[in-house]
Amino acid sequence: GSNGPCGRRVAGSPPLYASDVTANKLHRRRRRLCRAHTLPRPTSNEFSFQANGWGAAIADKLARKCDVVNRGLSGYNSRWAKLLLPRLIDVTKSADNNNNIAAVTVFFGANDCALQDKNPLQHIPLEEYSENLRVITGLLASAGVPADRVIFITPPPLHEPAWEKECILKGYPLNRLNSTAGQYAEACVQVAGQCGAAALDLWTLMQKDGQDYTVYLSDGLHLSPKGNQFVALHLWELLESRVADLPFILPYWGDVDAENPESSLLGDQ
Repeated sequence: GSNGPCGRRVAGSPPLYASDVTANKLHRRRRRLCRAHTLPRPTSNEFSFQANGWGAAIADKLARKCDVVNRGLSGYNSRWAKLLLPRLIDVTKSADNNNNIAAVTVFFGANDCALQDKNPLQHIPLEEYSENLRVITGLLASAGVPADRVIFITPPPLHEPAWEKECILKGYPLNRLNSTAGQYAEACVQVAGQCGAAALDLWTLMQKDGQDYTVYLSDGLHLSPKGNQFVALHLWELLESRVADLPFILPYWGDVDAENPESSLLGDQ
């Protein structure tokens, strides 16, 4: 085991890179194409590359600079993510090979905060949720991804009337509360601070100054097109400085030597 960046011992930490089982990693690209990963919350991550998704928006901004890799799994929580992290990373690679990762986003909490008596399958106790985030950060550190390259994303607020309608349609009672989501968001921000990671507090930002946060949600829980735009905008504010120095991969087409394209395209291999 090794000591994690949050002062907790991570027993038997393999050389992995991890985060939410929703992973979108941001790998640095030098002269050659590298990857960029992000690990957001399951559904919001898994569907982040759909039309108007926040993951697609970030990938567009990083085109020919950094590859954005999505590992989101709909419905998953931080406990399951922690178990699956070794499968998200090539464990045969050394920590040195992960040094080209520009950033990793960790987006958990919306499923963890499900009410225990209404949705025990997804529910994770608050203390365990916090510990899972610490372990994820420690696993990333052991894989060569320091905490200052990790960005935690909190769950967004929950609009209970809209989500209750969705639950009823499926034969279930309301299984989440906005106040509970806020507790998990607060814990997420706290762990990020303890570990030296950045945090994007969607729960607070989307409700700031009493604004109508329901426009950011499609069904009371999941992100709407405007919600995806909101995440992309605020996440980019945290990412931009981390990727500002990444070079443009391969020359502009007009700069390619037509007589000797190998010299332009293959000269830095």
